[in-house]
Amino acid sequence: MDTTQPVLVVDDSSTLRLIVIQHLNKLGFTDIDAAEDGRSALEALNKRQYGLLLSDWEMEPMGGEQLLKAVREIPKYTKLPIIMITAKSSRGASWGAGADAYLAKPFTEDDFKKAIQIVFQHR
Repeated sequence: MDTTQPVLVVDDSSTLRLIVIQHLNKLGFTDIDAAEDGRSALEALNKRQYGLLLSDWEMEPMGGEQLLKAVREIPKYTKLPIIMITAKSSRGASWGAGADAYLAKPFTEDDFKKAIQIVFQHR
């Protein structure tokens, strides 16, 4: 797991963004950007190369599914590790849309660490 690569965290909840960033910091990630929704995430992805994306599933105006599909259409991001943060009822949809892993809310620090390890083991 390369903790030096930039990470983008996308969630419409500032509280959840902060929680995710704190978990990333505990794992050694320090280069972390945040976005409030899918549209602002796409803007960030167009400006900078990221090595990991963590995104909420349910956001407005552009949700996680739309973001995931849009990201997978960008040639440089077809292999980008993406972890979707979902309600348990959305996890099947996140797999079908091309996510590499998912975290069901509420998640523990251990769940978070396992999801990060999973996506980097498969790269």
